[in-house]
Amino acid sequence: MKRILPLLLVLLFSLRLFAGEARYVFYFIGDGMGPNEVLAAEMYLAELNGEIGRKQLCMTQLPYSGQASTYSASNSITDSSAAGTCLATGVKTTNGVLGQTPKGEHLTTIAEMLKQRGWAIGITTSVSIDHATPASFYAHVSRRGDYYTIGRQMIESDFDFFGGATFYKPLDENDPTQPSLYDLLEDNHYIVARGYNDYVERSIGAKKMVLIQEGEGLSRDYKGSGMIPYAIDKKESDLTLPQITSAAINFLSRNERFFLMVEGGAIDWACHGNDGATVIHDVIEFDESIRLALEFYKEHPEETLIVITADHETGGLALGNSDYTLNLQVLQHQHASVARLNDILKAKHQQLGKQLSWEQVQDILKEYVGLYSAVEVTAEEDMQLKKAFKKSMKNSDKVKTLYKELSRLADTAVRILNRKSKLGWTTGSHSAAAVPVFAIGAGAEQFTGWMDNTQIMPRMLEACNQ
Repeated sequence: MKRILPLLLVLLFSLRLFAGEARYVFYFIGDGMGPNEVLAAEMYLAELNGEIGRKQLCMTQLPYSGQASTYSASNSITDSSAAGTCLATGVKTTNGVLGQTPKGEHLTTIAEMLKQRGWAIGITTSVSIDHATPASFYAHVSRRGDYYTIGRQMIESDFDFFGGATFYKPLDENDPTQPSLYDLLEDNHYIVARGYNDYVERSIGAKKMVLIQEGEGLSRDYKGSGMIPYAIDKKESDLTLPQITSAAINFLSRNERFFLMVEGGAIDWACHGNDGATVIHDVIEFDESIRLALEFYKEHPEETLIVITADHETGGLALGNSDYTLNLQVLQHQHASVARLNDILKAKHQQLGKQLSWEQVQDILKEYVGLYSAVEVTAEEDMQLKKAFKKSMKNSDKVKTLYKELSRLADTAVRILNRKSKLGWTTGSHSAAAVPVFAIGAGAEQFTGWMDNTQIMPRMLEACNQ
C-alpha cells in the first residue's frame, strides 16, 4: 500500500499536467442574470412550443455547473462595480469602487495579467464600454461614475478589442479643454468601426479595434441611455451582442492566445425596469453569443475554456405569483421594451397634446403590449390603465427606474402583462441571490458546486497555467 500511494500521486499529477491548458478563454457575464432569469427564458421557449418545462439554452447544456455568492466587501448586496471587480481580480471591494481594494490599493485584473504575458484581450458588452462591468477589467478608480477617467484608462490599457454601445461620457464634464475619448482612440492607433459591416471593412490589417453602434453608438430611441437597443426593440440596422461577439472572436483568433469577456449588460437594465419580456429576449440574445463561443470550442476543444456567470441578480424575479400557474407565453405579445413603449407614448403625446384620445392610446397598447387585443383586460385593469393615462396626460406621477424615467401608463401596462404571465418582482434593484456558473473546456471541472465569486478568477488563471 505504501508503494501504491506514491504511484497514484504521480499518476494524478501526470493527468493534471497533460489535461489540457486553456489558450482561448471566454468569460461571459450576464449582468443581473440570476437562476430565475435563465429559467424564465427556457420556460418561455417551452411554452411557445406548447410544452411544459424547459427548452434548454446553450449555457445550461454545458457539462459543469455551480452557483456563486455575490456579496461585496461593504454589503450583502453588491453593486456591479464591486461584483465586476471581484470577477476580474478575485478580490472583494466596496460598492461603487472599480479595480481597487476598500483601502484604495490597486488590483490587477485577469485581463491585465494575461496582456502582460502576451495574450490578446477583448472586452465587450451590450451597454457602454465604460460601464461598471467592462470597466472592472481595465479601470482603477474609487468612483464608478468617473466615466471620463474610466474611458481614458480603457484606452491606456492597450487591449486589442473593445465592443459595445459607445462611451457613456466621451467628454470631460469638469474640464472642457480635455480631448474627446474618440480623438484619444485615434491618437492611440485604435480603429473605430460603427456597426458590424463597418467592422468587416475596417478590421483588415487593424491592430486594435473598437466596435460600436452606428451614429456614435446609440439609436434614436436610446440616445443618452448608454446601450445598444434591447433585443426586443432591435431594428435590422442595429448592432447586436452576437455580432459584437462574432467580431471579437474573428479579431482575437488571429493570435495564439486570447481572453474575451462578453457582458450581457442589458439584462440588468431590463430587470431594473421589472420588464419580464425584455429580460427574456436579452437572455436569449446573450445565449446566442455563447453559442458562437461553443462553435469556436468545437474547433479547439483541448485549448478552450468557456465560463459563464453573473455579477449579481437584479429584480428579485419570482416565477409564479399566485394559484400554482405560470403563463409566460403571454409575453410573446409584447413587442417593445417598457422603455421604448414609454418613448412611443411620449412622442404621440408631444405630437397631439390634449387631442390625444384614449382610443389612440389603446391602439398603441394593442400593437406593442397586446392589451385589448390578444390579451384580455379586466375591468379593474382597464380602470388602472385609464387612471394612468390621465396622469400621463398631465406629465405627473413618473416612475423612476435606475436607468429610465417612465410614465405611469407605460409602467402600468407592462406590469399588467407581467402579472398575467405570473412573473413577480420583489425589487427594482439588486438582490443577494446566488448566481449560476456554467463551464466547458480545459479546466472546466473546477467550476462545480457552491462557490464564492472570489474563486472564479483564480480558477480561470489555473486553467491557463498562469
